[in-house]
Amino acid sequence: MTQPWQAASDGIRIAVRVTPRASKDAFLAGTPEHFAARLAAAPVEGAANAALTALVAKTFRVPRRDVSLIAGETSRIKRLAIAGDASTLAGIAAALYGAGHDG
Repeated sequence: MTQPWQAASDGIRIAVRVTPRASKDAFLAGTPEHFAARLAAAPVEGAANAALTALVAKTFRVPRRDVSLIAGETSRIKRLAIAGDASTLAGIAAALYGAGHDG
């Protein structure tokens, strides 16, 4: 993947590298392969995944129910699906990615 998101028929798919136990939640540009998410939650009993879903929903301005974890439940690198208008979501992703790199 040359960018951390891909358009899909029902929205976009993103790759995110998660760092749990951060001082605060943040969703940032990462590398050409993934975004970076810093989560205050610990990776215990799905808390970090739930926090990531909420953070992605807030960042992309969609309801939480429109964000789903599709791969990497116990991994640092996760793939998520975001349902909605693909061009709008890709525009948000591009703006985040263009804002700078963290990794």
